[in-house]
Amino acid sequence: MIITTAHTTGSVLAAANSGRTGLRMEAMMERGHHQIRKDSASSVTTSISATRRRRARRTFSSPHDKDEEEYIGFATLPEQVHRKAVKRGFDFTLMVLGESGLGKSTLINSLFLTELYKDRQLNNVEDRIHKTTQIEKKQLEIEERGVRLRLTIVDTPGFNDSVNGEESNKPIINYIDSQFDQYFKDESGLNRKNIQDNRVHCCLYFVSPFGHGLKPVDVDMMKKIHQKVNIVPLLAKSDMLTPSEVKKKKAKILQEIEQHDIQIYEFPECDSDEDEEFKKQDQELKLAVPFAIVGANTVVEVNGKRLRGRVYPWGIVEVDNPNHCDFIRLRQMLISTHMQDLKDVTADVHYENYRATYLADQMKTGKERKPTWPPGLSQGLSLVSAVFNR
Repeated sequence: MIITTAHTTGSVLAAANSGRTGLRMEAMMERGHHQIRKDSASSVTTSISATRRRRARRTFSSPHDKDEEEYIGFATLPEQVHRKAVKRGFDFTLMVLGESGLGKSTLINSLFLTELYKDRQLNNVEDRIHKTTQIEKKQLEIEERGVRLRLTIVDTPGFNDSVNGEESNKPIINYIDSQFDQYFKDESGLNRKNIQDNRVHCCLYFVSPFGHGLKPVDVDMMKKIHQKVNIVPLLAKSDMLTPSEVKKKKAKILQEIEQHDIQIYEFPECDSDEDEEFKKQDQELKLAVPFAIVGANTVVEVNGKRLRGRVYPWGIVEVDNPNHCDFIRLRQMLISTHMQDLKDVTADVHYENYRATYLADQMKTGKERKPTWPPGLSQGLSLVSAVFNR
């Protein structure tokens, strides 16, 4: 019994010792796994921190580090210029010139989808003979997709109506020069930031469809203003002519313009990187000069479609149909594609010619433009000058 008991007790003790050993081993293994997890987490954290430091070094790389790509930020300049230009808005001045009855007012209303001349009264023939050329300005602000355009229309009722053609020219020439002169004064003044550009950027010159091309008064007028403004010739009321007559009239007008050395607006050449579609459209616009136009504000219904046009016994002339007239091409050139170029040519060519001529005349005469001071400041300057002269 005792041996058996002793043997059993030894077995129990051995089992107990074995259990404690196992627990110690399990505890050591647990601590090992915990250390492994801790080391693994530390390794992951270290890896993430290293990655972040590498990214930071790439973002804020040194100017002397040639291996890393840098971003300075001037690539956003076009967006900055665009935002500033849109916020400021755009100015454009358009002059319409031609004898009465050629549809100038109707065309302007059709171009800008507005009614500028609702209250105008038409004069009879007797009144037109004794009437002198007048300058009428209409200003409106148009907004399209967040872009504001301050449009000024300069009409010249009475041109070529009087017997004395020379008197018809003077008000027009004086007006164009006066806008150059006013811009020169503003540019030479102190408040140059808020200069408003009222210079005439484009002149739509209406040529009568009746006759054989340009009349002498047309040639005389164009030659007097072609170095002051961009002239875009139009064949007015082309719906009064057949397609073959329109083609002959256009050729005749271009021939006489070249013969009399008249400079009309010249379309700029397309850049080499322009897409083929734009080059094709630009070529079509060049070949359409002088634009054969038809103006109409009447909306008619044809085959269930509402469109602007003129109704005749033989059919309907659609204003917006490029197969009927060049109205769409004119509007595309004037507004969509070449408005900024018309402004650039006005500023870089016509205004600079005026400015150079003016300064040359000042040097010849020995006179200088005297600044215009406010009355109070002028008196104060006179008193100061008198004190110093003593």
